[in-house]
Amino acid sequence: MTDLLDFVIGAHGGLGRFESFRSLDADLVQGGVLWALKGKPTVLEHAHVKIDLATEHTSHSPFAPTQNHSNFTPNRVTIETPEGEVVEELLDPRASFAGYEMETRWSDAQVGYFAGYTMWTYLTSPFLLKRPGVVTDEIEPWTEGGETWRRLRATFPAEIATHSAVQTYYFDDAGMLRRHDYEVDIQGSNPAARYLTEPVQVQGITLYGKLRIYPRKPDNTPASEPLIVSVDLSNYIFS
Repeated sequence: MTDLLDFVIGAHGGLGRFESFRSLDADLVQGGVLWALKGKPTVLEHAHVKIDLATEHTSHSPFAPTQNHSNFTPNRVTIETPEGEVVEELLDPRASFAGYEMETRWSDAQVGYFAGYTMWTYLTSPFLLKRPGVVTDEIEPWTEGGETWRRLRATFPAEIATHSAVQTYYFDDAGMLRRHDYEVDIQGSNPAARYLTEPVQVQGITLYGKLRIYPRKPDNTPASEPLIVSVDLSNYIFS
């Protein structure tokens, strides 16, 4: 653990308060070029997401044009009807992406896997970095847009499904999370940079209203286009 990690956890509301909740719900609007490339341009364009805060479990609904929903865990993803009937199941889901590139199309269950681990990673950060098995180290700072951000390099254990084993988090002087870098292993390890804006206080925890993901260039700067994924989040509720 590092002094920086303790600082940013406190700036976002504190680990004790975060762990006092069981789940987090939000409404989202998603865009960007990724969804059409995967053959799913509107499946989760307007959706509701619910994550479990103690275990890696996420559900998205609806999977348009149906009213079906996903149930994601690292080892199994299902698409289910409102009555709970399983209409699609994917076991060992990460293995199903072997050899996939940016343009390879996905099934609904594969969308459920990607969206599931992605939103769980995003909505539990930076508290996620305190989980057992996650190793963090402060690395050299980064200057961007006239600001200097401190950085944490995080290494995730294999049991956490996420974009890549090694990821980098950038924090401003107030301890707010401003940028998050990773490689998307399940689609050819494409390097990406996620930007977070519009911080909002939700029951004492700081979350973010807008997420924008761009390609990351070899010099560590973001490409201005294409916009890979956009996510606007609202109506956050902890329970």
